[in-house]
Amino acid sequence: METGPNHHNHKTVFPADFAWGVATSSHQVEGGNRNNQWAAWEQRGRIRSKDSVGLACDWWRNAESDFDRAHSLGLNALRLSVEWSRIEPQEGCWDETALGRYRQMLRALHERGMRPFVTLHHFTNPQWFEAKGGFAAPESVALFQRFTQRVVGALGDLCRDWCTFNEPNVYTSLGYFLGEFPPGFKGRFLVAARVMRHLCLAHAEAYRTIHTLQTDANVGWAQHYVVFKPRRPESALDRWLCGFIHRRFNDNFAEGIHSGRAPFPLNKFGQSLPDVKGTCDYVGINYYSRLRVGFTLRSPKTLFIKITVPPHKPQGDSGVEVPYGEAYPEGLRWAVDHFAQLKKPIYILENGVPDRDDRIRPWLIESTLNQMRSLMATGCDLRGYFHWTLTDNFEWNEGWHLRFGLFELDPATQTRKARPSSELYARLIREAMEGAPSSSQAVAAMEAMSQGWQKR
Repeated sequence: METGPNHHNHKTVFPADFAWGVATSSHQVEGGNRNNQWAAWEQRGRIRSKDSVGLACDWWRNAESDFDRAHSLGLNALRLSVEWSRIEPQEGCWDETALGRYRQMLRALHERGMRPFVTLHHFTNPQWFEAKGGFAAPESVALFQRFTQRVVGALGDLCRDWCTFNEPNVYTSLGYFLGEFPPGFKGRFLVAARVMRHLCLAHAEAYRTIHTLQTDANVGWAQHYVVFKPRRPESALDRWLCGFIHRRFNDNFAEGIHSGRAPFPLNKFGQSLPDVKGTCDYVGINYYSRLRVGFTLRSPKTLFIKITVPPHKPQGDSGVEVPYGEAYPEGLRWAVDHFAQLKKPIYILENGVPDRDDRIRPWLIESTLNQMRSLMATGCDLRGYFHWTLTDNFEWNEGWHLRFGLFELDPATQTRKARPSSELYARLIREAMEGAPSSSQAVAAMEAMSQGWQKR
């Protein structure tokens, strides 16, 4: 495969201001918070592994020691989320101490030469908000806008890079269709569409609110992208189903930003979202795996869809009940190409593999960086890569069962141990940045590559 004019000189593709980071989220790392709907979900015994989040990675008391670990790897960026249920524990009551703690964290990142990317919503809602119906309720849009205004007003001098929602497609499909995330609904197709519509509107309101407060803000969202393949390529039904799932999962939110279309099936009833069109400065992609999609009569609750992973394909550790997914670095190109129509810079905001013994993580990191190198050599405007994650964390329904960390964590003692992949990631960053062009050189080189690509 031809990958462009600069492919032979792999060290000079990444510009000096490329963001090298790790991604995290508040509920998974902070610990000690019982005030969101995931804490309630855990209390109801719904965590598959039966683990409890406990102190998580103890970031609320001591994030800074992990910031030191990130800094020691040569990272210049870190993605974290703010916990709405800490900042607004009761409706309309704001906790200035919580906002003060987030200011401390952001300042600590700056002191270590790391650029913070702040996510406003990473799956968790305050319990009072969930009791109102969460994002199924029409007032959710205004409530999220008010939260955004408060957070950006308090933290804006320490952050310019904002991610409104993490994986709105995962939030809706697992919470309202598959029943694996709170509120645990199965097959609520129309409710899921309404939730997605409100997430689109809430994102657009947050986008405008941030830009009102910060003219130079960089605002986007994190889209989970899955490569879907028909389980039986010879089956017309599997092929159709695969295309249907691809559009519903990978496009439902992004379509609103690209063209102002309402989520399916609301768009079929004449609904549109003109206010959402164009509300992003970048596209954030969370990319992990490839899945096989097939038809089965045994699963009416999930519209007769069966999702599988062939056992002979490279994959990390399996979840408690189902395989996590095929590790397929080549799929990153599919994801990036898919969102190229938005004509915006792209950040890989999450990428990783659950791999307790570090069997395939080194291969995955190296292969993914090679994919990025080849994409950038063909003129793709890729601005950053955030590995998921720094230390093992509480992996939602899988609890402590799935381990994504560059550092191994013992949740009982809070001790960390570097996995070999952490050293590899640090070395690859060093090599990528050796002789990296300065920003102005990088822009000129990128434009030259882009023109060369367009002529081909």
